[in-house]
Amino acid sequence: MEHVLPERQLKELQKAILDFMHTQGYAESLEVFARESGNDGFVADSKDRHHNLLAKKWTSVIRLQKKIMELETKLSKLQDDVRTGAVATRRGKPAEWLPRPPAQQTLAQHRAPITSVRFHPQYMVLATASEDMTVKIWDSESGDFERTLKGHTKSVQDMAFDAKGSVLVTCSADLTLRVWDVSDEYKCVRTLHGHDHCVSAVCFIGADKIASASRDKTVKIWELATGYCVKTLSGHSDWVRGLGVSTDSRMLCTASNDQSVRLWDLASGECKGDLRGHDNVVEVAKFAPVASHAFLRRLAGLPPVAVAKQNGSDGTSPDEPATSQFIISGSRDKTLRLWDCASLQLLHTFVGHDDWVRDFVVHPSGKTLLSVSDDKTMRVWDLITGRCAKTIEASEHFTTCIDFSSVNPLVATGSVDTTVQLWACR
Repeated sequence: MEHVLPERQLKELQKAILDFMHTQGYAESLEVFARESGNDGFVADSKDRHHNLLAKKWTSVIRLQKKIMELETKLSKLQDDVRTGAVATRRGKPAEWLPRPPAQQTLAQHRAPITSVRFHPQYMVLATASEDMTVKIWDSESGDFERTLKGHTKSVQDMAFDAKGSVLVTCSADLTLRVWDVSDEYKCVRTLHGHDHCVSAVCFIGADKIASASRDKTVKIWELATGYCVKTLSGHSDWVRGLGVSTDSRMLCTASNDQSVRLWDLASGECKGDLRGHDNVVEVAKFAPVASHAFLRRLAGLPPVAVAKQNGSDGTSPDEPATSQFIISGSRDKTLRLWDCASLQLLHTFVGHDDWVRDFVVHPSGKTLLSVSDDKTMRVWDLITGRCAKTIEASEHFTTCIDFSSVNPLVATGSVDTTVQLWACR
């Protein structure tokens, strides 16, 4: 008889069935099945990866069936909307939709404040990190909880998916970074040691390197494949809280308790700029995405790129894409600031929050910026005028983090109240 399953998968299934029989106390059936399947001598072990595997797979099948039914219902409704013309009632282009209250869903599984939220770059998956030492994985469309990643021994401070979404990296107050294989059920495949204090932020540099920022005042660059630290960037005089990498992976920006934002050349490891202007701790700094550059140039009163290149005033060579042209930072001084990487000058200050600015994300359209703050709000900023266009009450406590899905029009925010809110954009 030809098996439908490959030999390796068949053996996996047989061992899972044997473990289930042992768990249920079917001793005689276990003995017979073990002999007939060629697994004589099978010993059940609660630490073995086959333990409870059958029950887990069965639960997953039920969850998938439920999801398929929900999707079929949504598809049917959308088809009805298309036939009746109801879809046309949505305002603006889909690429420009913004989050609207109330929150579509509230995710409540964590037992301590939320520190980071990250959408998967290709699938409808959301990862949430917390001071409860765990990372939780959710279906971002249905809001269903999927799994918990355990391993860190103190608060998980930040995390990042690689561009393909095949790897998730987390960092923690336990001084380590952990690398999780998304394709292998989020198995932890590597732990990186090297920092001397709390690791507060992490990001990918291309596909093969990781950058981490720490309270030990340094930034470390790691090889993903080996886990080796290949470079340490020193210069800040206090805790490095945030970092961001340019689209071309050539530059890095960092935010620190020393109230500065620094610009680094990753090839040489040299600090190319020390941006001063904030009056308190700088919580977050990121490079503005290329989609926003035209709007930010208008905001700052700079000439369009074509004119600037012709005059040689954009800080780049004619053939070089200006992927690291602008940096945006958020601070405990309640402001966000826009910086020019070429001149190292402050271009604009976004004023409106009533408490610490904790995180922000630029809308995929490049026209708006969404920020969150300890004033419990999410604010939408028009990047052409620099003004706050909308204020949304985001949580009942300090709002700590935000991310925008690249797969479906959703925004996620996390709060000290231990919940994550999902906001539909329309």
